[in-house]
Amino acid sequence: MVSSIRRIPSGFSFIDKNWGGVYRGGSYLLVGPRKSGRTLVGLQFALEAAKSSEVCLFFTIMRPKDLMIQAASLNFDIQSYMNQNLIIVVRVAPPNDIYDMYNPDDYLVEYFNDIITVVDQYHPTRIIFDELTPFVGFKNLDHLRDTFLHTLETIEERDITSLFVISEPATQKAQNVVDGLGQFVTGIIDLKKEGGAADRFHGGTVTISPNVGHTEGQFTADYRIEPYKGVTTEFSKEPYYTATEETQPTLPKPRTINRPTRIDIPSEPYAFSNIYNYNDFLLILNNQIALYKSTGQTFNLISFKLDPAAQVKGLLSINQLQNAIRQSTTKKDKICIVENKVIVLLVRGSLKGVVDLMSNVQNNMPSQDPNYVNAILEYISIYNMEVDERAENAESMMEYVLSAETSVTNAYQPLNKFIG
Repeated sequence: MVSSIRRIPSGFSFIDKNWGGVYRGGSYLLVGPRKSGRTLVGLQFALEAAKSSEVCLFFTIMRPKDLMIQAASLNFDIQSYMNQNLIIVVRVAPPNDIYDMYNPDDYLVEYFNDIITVVDQYHPTRIIFDELTPFVGFKNLDHLRDTFLHTLETIEERDITSLFVISEPATQKAQNVVDGLGQFVTGIIDLKKEGGAADRFHGGTVTISPNVGHTEGQFTADYRIEPYKGVTTEFSKEPYYTATEETQPTLPKPRTINRPTRIDIPSEPYAFSNIYNYNDFLLILNNQIALYKSTGQTFNLISFKLDPAAQVKGLLSINQLQNAIRQSTTKKDKICIVENKVIVLLVRGSLKGVVDLMSNVQNNMPSQDPNYVNAILEYISIYNMEVDERAENAESMMEYVLSAETSVTNAYQPLNKFIG
């Protein structure tokens, strides 16, 4: 048993030099304020995994483009590793609305359960959750500790090394939360930010504290955030000069894609939304394609097209159609709206699943009056695409689906043809 426990590089040289790395299957809590380098440490952890050809799950509340920019500051082309299915980025929407509920704890537990669900799907060797703060606002702290401990034990049973990022506590209650979670992990990494906001290459002090193992003990050092190094304790004592406005190159402005943002449903403010904007949907779809190529797990892309005449006549709006589809899918399925189409990624592809979805959409229409249902079905058409070996990437699949009405003869079929 002892021989099976070994240390692996963390990607943060301070840990690797003083502790000899992190324990395979260990769990670590990273605590720090905003802009202290927390995400960079997580990316360094992920990069180390990818360089060793390990699969790493990266849960994030950041927009995909922002995460890629952060990774680029480390000279880390995260997209290339995503294309190899070595890094799986999972976008997690913060549960902002559920805190108004009488008891949000049961809903928050679902987020922790989803971690295990995704782990079981991708079988990673490392996971990073950046960041955990929005998901730990339990009213019952004992319930939080039990839930977190269960999640850790389940992950550790699979010999997965985990890094959970959480904000520096600003109140006593927040301190109690961090203390409660910290007692269960293998070790704690604490970033204390120093310096003003004007410091470009800011830093502070880092402390690593063991709970289990790491008999070398606790270590503290100054750290700095530097280009291409990320968070590092290895820097010259000489002043670090930066480019001035005159010498710094002008970067081109990013091209803006006019796509709808993530949508919340006012009628059900506490529902878990599985609706994503276009760019996030592409990211998820690319991950699903990589999973298909590595495991053979099929999926379907289903496009529901609404005839504009339905909105003109006041029968059905695109938002009402989207709401009916959302109610007909599970949290694992993903939805994206593009103009007059609602695209569904059905992650467990099967003909029965497709037919069931179409039937459920009919049952979730704004009215179940037979005359209304018969009338509205004439204005909704369907295009179903099952993944196969020809799938190259998300962009090509979406382009095919979105152009199917013009490039493929009779590609879209009336909804009532499938469920009539």
